[in-house]
Amino acid sequence: MSRTNPGPDRPGRRRPRWLTLGVTSIGATSFLSDTGHEMVTAILPSFITSVLGGSAAVLGVIEGFSDALTGLSKLAGGPLADDPRRRRRMASGGYTVTAVATAAIGLAVATWQAGILRGISWAARGFRSPARDSMLATLAAEGATGRAYGVERAGDNLGAVIGPLLGGALATWIGIRPTIWVSVIPGLLAAVAIGIAARQARRIVADAPEGRVRLLAGYRRLRGTGLLRVLIPIALFEGGNLAATLLILRANELLIAEGLPTTAAIALTTVLYAAYNAAAALLSIPAGALIDRIGAHTVLALGAAAYVAAYLGLAFTKPAWGLVLLFFVLGGIGIGLGETAESTLVAQHVPDAMRGSGFGMLGLVQAGGDLTATVVGGAIYTAAGAAACFSYAGAWMAAAGITAVLVRPKTR
Repeated sequence: MSRTNPGPDRPGRRRPRWLTLGVTSIGATSFLSDTGHEMVTAILPSFITSVLGGSAAVLGVIEGFSDALTGLSKLAGGPLADDPRRRRRMASGGYTVTAVATAAIGLAVATWQAGILRGISWAARGFRSPARDSMLATLAAEGATGRAYGVERAGDNLGAVIGPLLGGALATWIGIRPTIWVSVIPGLLAAVAIGIAARQARRIVADAPEGRVRLLAGYRRLRGTGLLRVLIPIALFEGGNLAATLLILRANELLIAEGLPTTAAIALTTVLYAAYNAAAALLSIPAGALIDRIGAHTVLALGAAAYVAAYLGLAFTKPAWGLVLLFFVLGGIGIGLGETAESTLVAQHVPDAMRGSGFGMLGLVQAGGDLTATVVGGAIYTAAGAAACFSYAGAWMAAAGITAVLVRPKTR
């Protein structure tokens, strides 16, 4: 398994473009997929609490354990994605299952049914991720890894802008359940887009015969790559990364306390959530360029700092939609910087033959942190209120920022 040789540099020869068809296709894949499932995420709190009669704690358990399943499936899919021949099948299948399971949530008549379908969707989402991220590392031009992952994150976050706006509009027009069903359309288009990226990746990396995959052996090979020290600040960052549904729930409470009717508060919350994701989308590509200049650890620390400001604001702000908007935008800046830095760190410290396993480990750490953040955060929210919940999450982010600056692996 080896990269094709681009040939020696010649006088006057242009440097390869970094924004290629393969990189663009992966960005489009993330955009389409996120448009679909974020249509559902934006209205899921209302669906769980208002339609199915669940509570904030139930919502936190559903989201937290769904994130945990994402991590476990990334762990299982990581060694499989070490082989380029499997990456296309894994990615295409994962995107298809995510689309279908997410749309099927609209058929649920009990919270446990919605939870199972959300879990299936997120498990498929996790299984496909190491394959997609490994392909993107292959497709990234030399010296432009940060920008390539910035494009993927920009597509992901732009879909999270369009998805909530589309979901809110459709929920008002055709109802909550039909809106969830419609989400299958962009999700299936994402499966088509990832196939285009896979074909581009196969032109760069020669296929190797498929061999027997052993899960533990794949991860044992990661020793000596410096990945453990890379993952320490990432684990702390994810330990404070609350599910967006808890931010949406807090915004709903603040807007209703400001005097808005419930329906108007829900509609405005979708706009705020879209602003959160718009900030992340706008920051992702500049974050990638910044990573290529000053390093991913520094950018991860900046993302954690933005989250600390956002969480403390949401914890103690007055009921005013302008302030809530400000804190949502700060959170979006944090995710735009932080997620781009996380993916780039793994891509830079793990060679292609082990990159699927590297991204599998990243997924496990992310999901484990999300489980801690969301389940514990949801329980604290229910028992002690929003201020305690967001203060708890802010402390994790502060620790992540400090550790990102102080704990660094040896340069590869």
